[in-house]
Amino acid sequence: MNAIVQIPSTADAARRAAGLQPAISVNRLNKFYGGFHALRDIDFQVAQGEIVVLCGPSGSGKSSLIRCINHLERHDSGSIHVNGMELTRKASDVARVRRQLGMVFQSFNLFPHMTVLDNCTFALRRALRMPAAQAEALAREYLAKVNVANQADKYPAGLSGGQQQRVAIARALCLKPSIMLFDEPTSALDPESVGSVLRIMEELAATGITMVCVTHEMGFARRVAHRCVFMENGAIVEDAHSAEFFRNPRSDRLKGFLAQVL
Repeated sequence: MNAIVQIPSTADAARRAAGLQPAISVNRLNKFYGGFHALRDIDFQVAQGEIVVLCGPSGSGKSSLIRCINHLERHDSGSIHVNGMELTRKASDVARVRRQLGMVFQSFNLFPHMTVLDNCTFALRRALRMPAAQAEALAREYLAKVNVANQADKYPAGLSGGQQQRVAIARALCLKPSIMLFDEPTSALDPESVGSVLRIMEELAATGITMVCVTHEMGFARRVAHRCVFMENGAIVEDAHSAEFFRNPRSDRLKGFLAQVL
């Protein structure tokens, strides 16, 4: 495999110069599924307010990496810090870290027996003990931001895939996370729905929130990402500012990948 190529983004360099701690810091992370080595000594940082796209072939470790950051998968060695807090296996540490993170999945993961509104208020009421009226007002605000306010009383089965994904984004935003993680949010959608969800993500990126996106939407990566990271076989092969990533890929493997997807 080619040696890892890293070209720090100018935005990242400026934030480090200002003394801001990384939003996410991953050091020598390893993850196994039985005998399969899914993540291999991953070193990965995301600056406050940075938009990072993870790309690469299927099975390269992209989803495993962000699932470890949210402790949906347990890492086997190495360390993860989110906004300076270390993610350990202690329930209290997991809860503190998860309060910083919003997660949007490929398969929406909405509760099918709850209305759209109830999906968005459930965590607010149960985890944050927010009064029902306040939770409903907040949920309706975010549903309006993603253009599905008129679907609040429907059940997920009555929505299109694109509408369900926008509800999932609203649900995550209701908890006001400082970091958003997206795991291939458009891969299960039809082309028209892909466009609507990507527009919502671009609007979200413009607010200054930190975002890490696993996606094959290279147009989105070019327009929005500060940095792109290419992974293969559980390792980071290339990490560069997005303009440099597309204009001047250094590794032969990334050159071949971009030739196929662009």
